[in-house]
Amino acid sequence: MVFLDEIKAELSARLPSGVAFEIPLFGGIPVPQSTVMTWIIIGVITVLCIWLTHNLKERPGRRQMVAEVLVGFINNFCKENLGKHWRTFAPYLGTVAVYLVVSNTCGLFGFTPPTKDLNVAAALAIMSGVLIYAAQFKYHGFRGGMKKFASPSVMIAPLNVMEIGIRPLSLCFRLFGNILGAYIIMELIKIVCPLVLPIPFSLYFDIFDGILQAVVFVFLTTLFLSESLED
Repeated sequence: MVFLDEIKAELSARLPSGVAFEIPLFGGIPVPQSTVMTWIIIGVITVLCIWLTHNLKERPGRRQMVAEVLVGFINNFCKENLGKHWRTFAPYLGTVAVYLVVSNTCGLFGFTPPTKDLNVAAALAIMSGVLIYAAQFKYHGFRGGMKKFASPSVMIAPLNVMEIGIRPLSLCFRLFGNILGAYIIMELIKIVCPLVLPIPFSLYFDIFDGILQAVVFVFLTTLFLSESLED
C-alpha cells in the first residue's frame, strides 16, 4: 500500500494540472501548458519548413528532396482520396498531419504532448468538423448540401444530422484518449523502472502509437471530407 501511495503521489506530480506557466508579457495571465507547447511546436515546424524550402533549385539537394518527398506524399494521399478537389484541402490536411506527428511524439524528448489536453484534441476535431460541412455546402450549394443529409435514403436523415456532432466527438476522444493513455502508461513505467524498461515502451508509445494516432485522425478527416464532396 505504501508503494502504491508513492506511485500515486509521483504520478500526480508528473501529470500537469493544465495551467503551468505565467507570461509576464500578458500581465501574468496563466497560460495552459498545452498552449505553450503548441506555440513551441508551431515555431519549430515553421523554422523547419523555411529551412527545407529555402533556396530551391532545379537539381535538388538532400534538404530539398526531403521537402519534395513530404509534400509529394501528402499531395498523392489527397489526390487518391479527394479526387479533383484535392488541391484545396491538401495544405490543411498536411499541416494538421505534421503538427500531430510532432505533437504526439514530443514525449520522446521529455515534453508533454499538447494533444494530451482535451481542449487541444477538441479544437482540432471542431476544425475538422467545420471543414467537412463547410465543404459540403460550398461544393453542392445550400440545396445540395441539405440533400446530402438525406442520402442515400430519407429514412437515415436523422442519423446523418446526428453525425454533425458525432464525427467531431469521435475524432476528439479517439485522439485524446489514446495519447493520454499512452502518456500515463509511460509515466507509470518510468516510476516503477526508470532505467532500462522505458526504452522499448517509449519506442512504441512515443513513436509508433503517436504517429499512428496522427495518421488515423487525418485519414478519418479525409474520409469524412470525401463523403461530403462526392456527388
